[in-house]
Formats: sequence, C-alpha cells, structure tokens
Amino acid sequence: MNFIVKSLLKKQLKGLPEDQVEMIINAMEKNPEFFQTLGEKIKSKVDGGMSQQDAAMQVMSEHGEELKKMLGK
Repeated sequence: MNFIVKSLLKKQLKGLPEDQVEMIINAMEKNPEFFQTLGEKIKSKVDGGMSQQDAAMQVMSEHGEELKKMLGK
C-alpha cells in the first residue's frame, strides 16, 4: 500500500486509536482483494440508493466473521 493511500485511510479513520488504525492497514495490506470486494459491494448498494453508512454496516455485518479473523478478534 503506497504512502498516499495510507495517508488517505488514516484521515478517514481519524479518531480511532493509532494501534487500531495500524491493525486495519495491516489487514488491508495482507488481503487487498477482500477489501476491494467489500468496497465494490458497498459502492453497489450506494448506487442502489442506500446511504454509504448503511451500506457499509450491512456489508461489514455480512462479512463479520471474515473480518474478525483478519483483525485477530
């Protein structure tokens, strides 16, 4: 993951503790295809009229077990 992408991601995750931000970035670096798929699913739901927050929550809950494994929870 390049510096610009990391900087943008950190800006979006501001307010989270630094260790959590690093954990998310590390998970994304290890499995970029999975996170790209999540982004595409969220975008599809937003394009279908759902709010970005609702779409993200729905997609994240659908893939909750996979996310927990990746984030070590």
